[in-house]
Amino acid sequence: MTQSVFNLDVDDSGIAVVTIDVPGEKMNTLRDTFADDLTALLDDAKQQSVKGMVFISGKSDNFIAGADVKMLDNVQSRDDALAISELCHCAFFDMKKLPFPTVSAIHGAALGGGLEFALACDYRVCTDSDITKLGLPEVQLGLLPGGGGTQRLPKLVGLQKALEWTLTGKQIRAKQAKKSGLVDDCVPQTVLLKVAKEFASKGKAKAAKPKLDRISQLLESNPFGRNFIFKKAQENVLKKTGGHYPAPLAIIKAIRASVELDELKAYKTEAEGFATLVMSSESKSLRGIFFATTEMKKEWRNDDAPAITKTAVLGGGLMGAGIAHVSAVKAGVPVRIKDVAEQGISNAMNYSYKILDKKQKRRILSKAELQQTMNRITGTTNYSGFKHIDLVIEAVFEDLSLKQGMVADVERECQANTIFASNTSSLPISQIAAEAARPENVIGLHYFSPVEKMPLVEIIPHEGTSEETIARIVNFARKQGKTPIVVKDSAGFYVNRILAPYVNEAANLLLAGEPIEKIDAALVEFGFPVGPLALLDEVGIDIGSKIAPILEKELGDRFKAPDAFSRLIDAKRLGRKTGRGFYLYDKKAKKVDESVYELLGVSPSPRLNKSEIAKRCVAQMLNEAARCLDEGIIASPRDGDIGAIFGIGFPPFLGGPFSYMDKLGANKVSSEMATFANFNSVFAPCAALVAMADAGASFYQPEPAQPSKAVVVEQTVAATQDVTDVEPVEAVEAQEVIVPPAPATEAESVTDAHPADASDDKVK
Repeated sequence: MTQSVFNLDVDDSGIAVVTIDVPGEKMNTLRDTFADDLTALLDDAKQQSVKGMVFISGKSDNFIAGADVKMLDNVQSRDDALAISELCHCAFFDMKKLPFPTVSAIHGAALGGGLEFALACDYRVCTDSDITKLGLPEVQLGLLPGGGGTQRLPKLVGLQKALEWTLTGKQIRAKQAKKSGLVDDCVPQTVLLKVAKEFASKGKAKAAKPKLDRISQLLESNPFGRNFIFKKAQENVLKKTGGHYPAPLAIIKAIRASVELDELKAYKTEAEGFATLVMSSESKSLRGIFFATTEMKKEWRNDDAPAITKTAVLGGGLMGAGIAHVSAVKAGVPVRIKDVAEQGISNAMNYSYKILDKKQKRRILSKAELQQTMNRITGTTNYSGFKHIDLVIEAVFEDLSLKQGMVADVERECQANTIFASNTSSLPISQIAAEAARPENVIGLHYFSPVEKMPLVEIIPHEGTSEETIARIVNFARKQGKTPIVVKDSAGFYVNRILAPYVNEAANLLLAGEPIEKIDAALVEFGFPVGPLALLDEVGIDIGSKIAPILEKELGDRFKAPDAFSRLIDAKRLGRKTGRGFYLYDKKAKKVDESVYELLGVSPSPRLNKSEIAKRCVAQMLNEAARCLDEGIIASPRDGDIGAIFGIGFPPFLGGPFSYMDKLGANKVSSEMATFANFNSVFAPCAALVAMADAGASFYQPEPAQPSKAVVVEQTVAATQDVTDVEPVEAVEAQEVIVPPAPATEAESVTDAHPADASDDKVK
């Protein structure tokens, strides 16, 4: 017999304390037996003359962390998914109908189904601890809250906050939860149970009105205002997602139903929306990415490897500043920045200060916490203070002799086991380690810009790198909040290798007469966060020109960049950092610089439709991804999908390049490439892809469903770990939609810091 997760204890005053404790698990989760367990508990309570009931967790750091996402993989039909939502509705309605009050005493995470459970109680009390967070993150898996969340949340916090929180998956901190009315009280953990019992003694709660300001009250109290709110929310969703993600629109529909339909019809709207989304290809792709990242956290773990407790960064430019920031803020370790100039150090430290100051002004950090974090970052123009450093990360421009010289410096100035990690974006690590005295300590650690926002990092061992070094770097990257993939040592590694031909094809289309804005729009409509030419402007056209020869030399002619681009460099049109590239940049906006056509000797003469443009650019990326897998650059299709999504924003709803090729079928992909190859041989499908097409094979082999431990929504991937950093929005503007799990490549964020200098010469 399965042990119940609910343990009932009734005290002398008739207050029942129910301890929620899933046996053998670190986290409490809602599973398929939850409804039956709850029904049995409530029946037991009714027989014991209970006067009030408090639910509290038996875990030390979470209330209920979410629902078992694995449960959805066993769903065979829409009716099965509908039954899950309806079962939750019935169970929570039974709680609401109890003749005595119920209270959720929350410490730690109350997310997804866990928060929906708390919403079904009469009262909610939470601790003021930093680990206490509440939220409905289902949108990040392409779902909507299916346990009444879209119905109960608006009644507590109002329509606009409910839309903001559910459409972003935002995690709400304890004090904010109290201020908004999401919880009834926020107290120290030492008195949580005492206060919760006091609420349980009060009697059934009366329906409370949301705590709204005057403008919000006016908007939400009449049909015209509500219609305006929902219209703006939908416009924002379509603008942010391009219509590729059905979950946000379904969430808006369900929340709208909560104020426009009677209760039964409104809950039915939520259940039907949930069922449809569970079966959608978009949610299946997002859940696949979620499971992949969860799986990856188990790899390269070595608890015996020495921890990295002190770090240094060589180069105070944009990349060095970002690396120092995530090391000091996320990993929480001291960072020593070395730069050839005091100004470089000052810029790097100011980079972190601006980010932290913004959080302090939004009261996410206190002034003391800001100062404490800044105290971890120090600077030097020599190697003073490097003697006891565990890890040195170089972030200077792509010059092999310079990097080799830095290896020698670190080996001379640091400990025997100090790791030297290169943030090179293209140079093979074996070449950087070629003259090292301790090559086992040399490794590649390739970040993407802006470092504090982009979740991916490529870890590149060369043949002589020790396994301990790899494990230490993987562990440290995770402490920095990154999702690491270990890739083979080869020019361009994985992400830049699949990115280069994609960007080159966009350039070729431009030189053939396709307009700049049309090319970029085609790829944005396909699902990328930014078009390839706009991306090149952000990276810096000069940077791309320095990387291209390295890739061409190592990998062949298909990586040759168009010669015409040298004219842009000669004209100092390097992209956003110089105010002009393919686009013109000013403080207000960017627009296509029409004079670039004359400079390149091009007369715009559009011939292809947007679908054809997107297919040609993406085909180059898919072909190169298949080559990388065949050559062992990446260990698996899973790593290739995660790398493309988290590194360059490949559309998450498509699951990554390998998942996308499986959906299309290897035969179709190979056939389309062969057609394109008729006018350009670089499109010829690689041998591995042709062999797969001939064999009718796929990258992912279907596996039979097997019982497994629960995986919960709370365990969000790196891309969504900073959802609480979403800027507050104007009331009528609704909210910014996070399209998980890949972050948008935010063009403007690249220029928030100081202009790129010599030590930023990186392709990211």
